[in-house]
Amino acid sequence: MSDTNTVNGAGGWREKLDDLLPGGPLFGIVLTVLGIYLLVCVILGMYWSIAPQPFDVRERAAAYASADGREVVTGSVTTAALMGVMDTLLTKPGGYTHNDIFPPGVWLDNMPNWEYGVLIQSRDLVRALREVLSRSQSQSTEDVDLVMAEPRFNFDSDSWALPASESEYRDGLKYVQKYFDRLSDEQSPDAQFYARADNLRYWLTTVNTRLGSLSQRLSASVGKRRINTDLAGEEAASQSTAAPDELEVTTPWMEIDDVFYEARGTAWALIQFLRAAEVDFADILRKKNAQVSLQQIIRELEGTQETVWSPMILNGSGFGLMANHSLVMASYISRANAAIIDLRDLLSQG
Repeated sequence: MSDTNTVNGAGGWREKLDDLLPGGPLFGIVLTVLGIYLLVCVILGMYWSIAPQPFDVRERAAAYASADGREVVTGSVTTAALMGVMDTLLTKPGGYTHNDIFPPGVWLDNMPNWEYGVLIQSRDLVRALREVLSRSQSQSTEDVDLVMAEPRFNFDSDSWALPASESEYRDGLKYVQKYFDRLSDEQSPDAQFYARADNLRYWLTTVNTRLGSLSQRLSASVGKRRINTDLAGEEAASQSTAAPDELEVTTPWMEIDDVFYEARGTAWALIQFLRAAEVDFADILRKKNAQVSLQQIIRELEGTQETVWSPMILNGSGFGLMANHSLVMASYISRANAAIIDLRDLLSQG
């Protein structure tokens, strides 16, 4: 009897194994399910890779204020723009994908870099809020909510769990919301937003640095030799270690599209922030006759958001037959950066 059961058991396993082998019925089912899963992941990935549309910063500020029975005051629009950008980053289709470890998020390349560009600009703005925009002078105390928000926005962008990046950013968003609510609360006079020319210049200096770096990285999509000007302009200047007189500056081929989409994300966030600054710093800009200068910066950045019709980011030579999308992006970024330098100079004048 036992021998018979052994034979039957062995035969059953052989039949199951035959089913799983190529040509077997179970193999076909597994293959079909896997194919459907991959198709769904590809479609989801394409949908998740669509960048969000810009939003109206005035409307967003009014919506946030009315939700809690508040009023829109000086600084409300800039703070609301920061909240809106971070909220979009976390709630857009697919959510925050930069730290995904499962398909389709883990397969995406363009959207995570777009998110990183948005995140960097949000970090810079919340730092400016904490350091200068919410303080009357350098000896003033920092705002209690912004002190809590800034380190949370600067949390590791790649953390998947314990804690996840999203949870830290949501916590930071809650503290910014508290600051936003306190701005219009007459019972909380310690919450302030100082719309002054020097404060705007402080933030624009950081923006200048970011855009200058992006412009160089985008331009380096075509390898070129650059004269070393690191110590130019000052006879007594020195640096830690010696460097050659000429440098070969080239963005690695596999990182070209990464830099391109980081620049698009950076520009997308800056469009919202500059539109908000146009509202909160309206009196300063009007006094300096600088409204048109700011509007031109926004116009240049809007050019970076045009649809990319090519299925991939092309990297043709500067004057070659094929397009070089990075150089086109660098052109917009460089013009915006140059206009910001002019605006900073204008703001520094009496």
